[in-house]
Amino acid sequence: MNIEEPLKNLGDVDSQALIDAVLGLSEDAWRMNINRQNDYEVHRQTQSVVLVFCDGAMEDMQITKEAGWDLLAKEAIPVMHNLIGRFYPPGGTIIRAMAAKLLSGGRINPHFDSHASFQHSHRIHIPITTNNRVRFTIDGKPFRFEVGKAYEINNQKTHSVINSGKEDRVTFIFDYMPPGQIAGRAS
Repeated sequence: MNIEEPLKNLGDVDSQALIDAVLGLSEDAWRMNINRQNDYEVHRQTQSVVLVFCDGAMEDMQITKEAGWDLLAKEAIPVMHNLIGRFYPPGGTIIRAMAAKLLSGGRINPHFDSHASFQHSHRIHIPITTNNRVRFTIDGKPFRFEVGKAYEINNQKTHSVINSGKEDRVTFIFDYMPPGQIAGRAS
């Protein structure tokens, strides 16, 4: 969503249970769903554990629970609902939720999120791990994310990530669509 600024710091978030759950995932869990890596060139150097995903045009969008739901929902739902309750109108829909890992030495090349749903939903990042060699750039400006905080990014601006560190960078990401945005869904 175009939020008028590149990044909005949502402040502190109690994410320790989610961090512990994500860091406790097996390597097999990270390889369970490779659709994102296969379908989107910019995500080839990432791994994902997907809880919720959407497919289709805005008029007939299908939102599904994916395999990651059983692995992380118990810890992720309270964190997502807390942020929604503090910053966004109630009654909307979480249309995407995932843990995303950018491998050490990996990059996500400059892009903007083009599916129509990204124009109507808030993209929230909750850092799980990071290191001082991660460079997240939005609209040509570098930003540093901190564990224990949450951020909304303006995904309509060109953004990229480079992880030059020796450790993987892991983030929990979810997209919240406010009420009334999805055709055929009650607000």
